[in-house]
Amino acid sequence: MSRGSLIRKAAEEIYGPDKAKLAIRSYDIIGDIAVIKVPDELMDKRFEFGEKIIEYIKGINTVFRQKSPVKGSYRLRDLEFLAGQYKTLTLHKEYGCKFYVDVLRTYYTPRLSTERWRITNLVGSDEVIVNMFAGVGPYSILIARYKPVKEIYSIDINYEAYKLHGINVRINKVSDKVMVMLGDAGEVIKTNLVGVADRVLMPLPELALEYLSYAILSLKHVGWIHIYLHISYQKREEDALKRAAEIVRNALKGYELLDLYVHRVREVGTRLLQVCVDAKIQK
Repeated sequence: MSRGSLIRKAAEEIYGPDKAKLAIRSYDIIGDIAVIKVPDELMDKRFEFGEKIIEYIKGINTVFRQKSPVKGSYRLRDLEFLAGQYKTLTLHKEYGCKFYVDVLRTYYTPRLSTERWRITNLVGSDEVIVNMFAGVGPYSILIARYKPVKEIYSIDINYEAYKLHGINVRINKVSDKVMVMLGDAGEVIKTNLVGVADRVLMPLPELALEYLSYAILSLKHVGWIHIYLHISYQKREEDALKRAAEIVRNALKGYELLDLYVHRVREVGTRLLQVCVDAKIQK
C-alpha cells in the first residue's frame, strides 16, 4: 500500500471517511519526517492523527503540522510538533542522491523532484551553471551527478541551507563540480560571476523577476535562464501559461530572445500555478 493510501487510512480511522478527505489534501514526506496540513475543523484530533501516521507508515519517525504558508526570502514555514521523535533534520533521497534537510530552517519540497529531473535532462556537456537560489542543493547536485558539466556555482543567502548544501555536495561526491557560495545572489554575481554561465537557474518565484537582471549579467553572450513564477488565473491553466510567457517577454525586452518554452510545474494554491519559463537569450 502506498504512503498516500496509508495516510488516508490513518485519517479515516481518526476522523471517519467523510472528514478524512479534508485531512489529506496536502502533505510532504521528507526523509523520515512527515509535514501535514490540518484544516481548522479537524484541529482537535491533530495529535492523534500524527500518532496514527507513525503507526501506519514504516520509516516515518516524526510528524509536524504546517502552521503557516511558506514565507520570506528563505521560504520557511512555521511548524507544530505532533508526534514521534522531535527533530527537524533528516536525510532525504531523490533520484539516487542524498540530501540533508532541516524542515524548519531550510526550504525543500519533494513535490519538485520531477521538475528538478526535467531541468537536469536539459543540461548539456561542459556547461557552466549558476544556481541563484540553491537551498540545500538538490538542483545543483542532481545536475552534477548525472551530467558532465564543467562547473556549477550554487548560491544561497540562508546560512543553514549553505551549511547543509556543503555537506550534501560532499556526501554525493560532486565537490569537483559544485562550488557552494553564501550570500545574496545579486551581490555574488556582481562581484564574482559576471559573464560566466551557459545556464542560470532561478527556482525562487518570489524573487525571479526582481533578480532577472543579475541572471542576465551572469550569462555568457548566449545562454538559457530558467525563470520560476507563480501565476494566478481565473478559468484555465492555459491562461496562466500565456501570461507567464508575456511577462518574461516584456522583462527581456532589449535582448534577442532565441527560444522560449513555458512549462507547468504544479498547482500551489487555488487558481495559482507555478510555472517555469525556459528562455534562451543573446545579449
